[in-house]
Amino acid sequence: MDMSGAQEIRTVLADDHELVRAGLTLLLERVPRVRVVGQASSGEELLAVARRERPALVVTDISMPGMNGLAAIGELRALPDPPRILVVSMHDSPDFIRRAMTLGASGYVMKEGSAVELEQAVRRVMGGHTYFSPQVSQKMMQRPDPAPEEVLTERQLEILVLIASGHASKEAAFKLGLSPKTVDVHRARIMERLGIDDVAGLTLYCVRHGLVDPRRAE
Repeated sequence: MDMSGAQEIRTVLADDHELVRAGLTLLLERVPRVRVVGQASSGEELLAVARRERPALVVTDISMPGMNGLAAIGELRALPDPPRILVVSMHDSPDFIRRAMTLGASGYVMKEGSAVELEQAVRRVMGGHTYFSPQVSQKMMQRPDPAPEEVLTERQLEILVLIASGHASKEAAFKLGLSPKTVDVHRARIMERLGIDDVAGLTLYCVRHGLVDPRRAE
């Protein structure tokens, strides 16, 4: 898409790190006709700014406090005049990428990507196409994890989320009205069913499937 003679592209940028927003603003405004008209540091703030500014393009991270980027994408696409959405993230999980695209994102690039790649992504997305960086495309070819509800019972899901959120067996047992031994048995079965052998792996699995806040894994 040749944007040199196109209408101004009003853009809203969302990331919870101020320095990242400042850097992305500089890079985005090097793209012809792109003008950053608003910034946000959370999903809730992103929605408020988008409703006010009515941007043509939203560039957003996934991991933000409160409402994360994935939830915000779904809300943005439900607006009367929805913007095109480009995700710029550090998360390269195939499940994150697929969820972002399913919810309505048109592009996904990694934060470690180049300025040239960012411009290419903006051009493709604003031209009505989708764009995946080479790294993201490679991740998309991987087999996804089994969905939690496909392999775990409702009780096991409750225990999994508590463990992944940093609760010890005794704490999880108290919250659920179970004995610590019962929680330990469930945890062993959860690990067996998921093919995961440590708590860090369980936490990452929960993050990939949106069961816990991505910030917990950082």
